[in-house]
Amino acid sequence: MLDRRSLLAFTAAGLAAGASSRTAWAQDGGVTALLDEVMQGALRTSPQLMTITGLDVGANAAARGRLDDRSPAGLAVQRRLFQDLKTGLARYDPASLSPSDWINHQTGAYLAATTLQSFDFPYGDPNPGVAVPYIVSQLSGAYRSIPAFLADQHPVETAADAEAYLSRLSAFAVLLDQETARARADFAQGAVPPDFVLRTTLVQFAELTRPVPGENGLVASLAARARAKGLAGDWQARATRIVEAEVYPALARQSDLLQSALASAPSDAGVWRLPQGGAYYRFAVRAATTTDLPGEEIHRFGQARVAELAAQAETILRARGLTQGTVAERIAALRRDPQQLYPDTPAGREALLADLQRMVDAMQARLPAAFRTLPKAGLAIQRMPLAIEAGASGATYQPPSLDGARPGLFSINLRTIAEWPRFDLPTLVFHEGIPGHHLQNALGNEAQGLPMLRRMPIFSGFSEGWALYAEQLADEMGAFDDNPLARLGYVASMSFRAARLVLDSGIHAQRWTRDQAIAYMTATLGNSQSEAVREVQRYCVQPGQASSYMLGWRTFSQARAEAKARLGPAFDLRAFHDAALLQGNLPLDVLARHLAAWSGR
Repeated sequence: MLDRRSLLAFTAAGLAAGASSRTAWAQDGGVTALLDEVMQGALRTSPQLMTITGLDVGANAAARGRLDDRSPAGLAVQRRLFQDLKTGLARYDPASLSPSDWINHQTGAYLAATTLQSFDFPYGDPNPGVAVPYIVSQLSGAYRSIPAFLADQHPVETAADAEAYLSRLSAFAVLLDQETARARADFAQGAVPPDFVLRTTLVQFAELTRPVPGENGLVASLAARARAKGLAGDWQARATRIVEAEVYPALARQSDLLQSALASAPSDAGVWRLPQGGAYYRFAVRAATTTDLPGEEIHRFGQARVAELAAQAETILRARGLTQGTVAERIAALRRDPQQLYPDTPAGREALLADLQRMVDAMQARLPAAFRTLPKAGLAIQRMPLAIEAGASGATYQPPSLDGARPGLFSINLRTIAEWPRFDLPTLVFHEGIPGHHLQNALGNEAQGLPMLRRMPIFSGFSEGWALYAEQLADEMGAFDDNPLARLGYVASMSFRAARLVLDSGIHAQRWTRDQAIAYMTATLGNSQSEAVREVQRYCVQPGQASSYMLGWRTFSQARAEAKARLGPAFDLRAFHDAALLQGNLPLDVLARHLAAWSGR
């Protein structure tokens, strides 16, 4: 899963900033200039986005010591500025634009419209590209994003960097209190997370604050990196004082709010129970998939794909002599096979990470057969931070910095190592790494002539759809030819994403309970109870996002099939992939029209 949430929040914090003051100039320069002004505004008002993109240097160096302002006042300014962006784009006639400017216009207009729609709901965290109904949950909130941001994104190369880190530690406490105040207001109008979400979130709070302040990861990260660089100073002591006097009290205030809400929190899983819940889910689907499919159609499509993929899995299992039990039961038995499991030890976890790296290296050698353009940015693989593993998804990916100096980061959740049998890992690599998220995001970063807006991983349908298509592509490239069980892992992965369509629409449109969703997942896919619980609770707090994988895959797959039928022998897969990826991250409707035009329709 592409970890877009922090980036999207940072982008929303300033995406349209500056548009109102310089829109007239930007319009004189055309749509591209307008979108570039939008992103310049984002950089001016979002110091975290400045760091993520690697632009917090030189004249922008002061940004390295600040965090974003997510107060109600800041959100109100952003809403007005997104309206200015929408108004500026409305002055152009899309039919009169060049193909490149048409893509710019449609992408910007879609982003402005959906983000403004997110502000229409009186609760949640307004963001482009993703619906966040609960400001604080097991997957959302500064308590979760900022420690990872400081560890993975904030550089510590100089004493000035270390000072900036300390400044951000203090700002972390301020941001926590901003979110606590907003969450309290949401709770007062009935937008309280489900009780099971609150319990999981409180476990993560306890994990984050379990160490004494001086041993917290927030302190250890700075101290270790400063020591490695030989930076003189009492960094550990100063960071400890900030964590003890500012951060821990702010975390306690937020935890107390969640604890007080738990006693009366509902157990209903879906957003249907929230104010304007039906409209919110329709918005969530559109934000994540950039389509307007109703929940009923999503549900039916998911059920049909689950059945098709179960038939494929049946064929593979029978070929190996595995005929007893349902498909899910047989896959579950394979996942419990000791030969498929890594030891539940530090050495076992290191061996798993080493195997992931070998798989990346092997796929790297295959890429030229399917891709004309390859990325320059590297890919790092790590275990997910321990403090967030309890509620986190199985794996995440963070894009490289725009200059490529910081590599893409593939993090895997190893809290329960038995959830990662060997035959599932190749497909995971192809999805999160190459040819999936890393290849797509790195190419987008490195593409020439695009507005920065289109280089950001904003649209889940595109990003997750490509990553799922990349799994299929790996199969077509022969990556599973000598490993039938790994191909079963691929089919199981596709089934997993198809079942997500059923689960997402079931929870939020058909009012499934949490237990009903967990039972469906274990019976249909053979997942362990712990994995099913974690995944279902993820879908509860990220409505619509689980549908983006398979619906995005369908867009890429259909576009390729149509182009191949239209071009016949002239169809070039490598050229198709250039056309699909080198225009940056697009809404699915825009992508489909662009690829149709590319193939001559």
